[in-house]
Amino acid sequence: MTTHLQAAQSVPRSSLRIGEIQLAHPFVQAALSGYSDWAMRRVAKDFGAAYTLAEVMIDRFANEARPNARTRHHFYISDDDHPVGAQLMGSDPVDFAKAAKKLSSLGYDVIDINFGCPVKSAIGGCRGGYHLGQPQEAIEILQRVRENVPPSIPVTLKMRRGIDDSPESRERFFAILSAAYENGLAAVTVHGRTVEQKYRGPSSWEFLKEVKEFAGDRIVLGSGDLFSAEDCVAMLRETSVDGVTIARGAIGNPWIFQQSIELWKNGTLPEPPFIHEQRAVLQQHLHYALELVPDSAYGIIKKFGFKYARLHSQENEIRKSFQKMRSEADWNQILDRFYSSDGPGKFPSVVETQA
Repeated sequence: MTTHLQAAQSVPRSSLRIGEIQLAHPFVQAALSGYSDWAMRRVAKDFGAAYTLAEVMIDRFANEARPNARTRHHFYISDDDHPVGAQLMGSDPVDFAKAAKKLSSLGYDVIDINFGCPVKSAIGGCRGGYHLGQPQEAIEILQRVRENVPPSIPVTLKMRRGIDDSPESRERFFAILSAAYENGLAAVTVHGRTVEQKYRGPSSWEFLKEVKEFAGDRIVLGSGDLFSAEDCVAMLRETSVDGVTIARGAIGNPWIFQQSIELWKNGTLPEPPFIHEQRAVLQQHLHYALELVPDSAYGIIKKFGFKYARLHSQENEIRKSFQKMRSEADWNQILDRFYSSDGPGKFPSVVETQA
């Protein structure tokens, strides 16, 4: 059986283009609710992410929020953040289009439509993955957004492989996929799980391969079960998708972009980061968070600290310390106790990454 590493070593290399935006490589940071704020995106860019997406935003909030100190971090974009996409989720086609137009005016390079979110609040609010069961309304959203966003700004779509595995769900998926391209969307990202699966069970890479064969020269990005550089490069090889969007596998592990690029270009996998490098990146992440939201920066780095700990041999002890962290002094104690002596790091296991 071909392993992911063997598959990665023979992957064909090509760049990725989204509309008129030419990317250096096919490794993208996905939109992550509660995580992919400016600080996370900035760290991902430091490690080579070709393109990043901001946290998903609900259309009503995007339309009603006024720029002030309380909402600034939701819309913040810096010069070195580009290219960056805004991901939008909503229920009403008119409100959706209005929000897309507003976000495009704020400096986002791409507007990404979310028809993939499987969480209960999204489905109950007739948002996200709900639209995969309502193709007529879904297609109206695609049309209205593309009509209201300036032609120079690409519109893309994120979707799962369907509500469930029924033939009706499959038919609706391909109807929406076809309509996306027919209405001028620049790319579609497909997650290989169904909405009903949420994050349980494997992502179907075979389905991604089928989607890419159906799409032909049109751009398809793959998503699901990307927890290592080997996974990312193997997906390109095994499914022929044009790019991959790395989600949970990138939280607390920005090195996944650097490692994926090296494996993709040269067939070699860099070692996991040593402890002092991990410390430096933790400090840099906090620096970015302090720049953006000084009042809540330590709460943000605490959340990410649980994820960064997966690369350390004392992972469990570090997580316990982050759980007790309440102050800057606690933060400094964690760095002094666990990150003062250098040594080799480790690759997070798939189970750890999914946690």
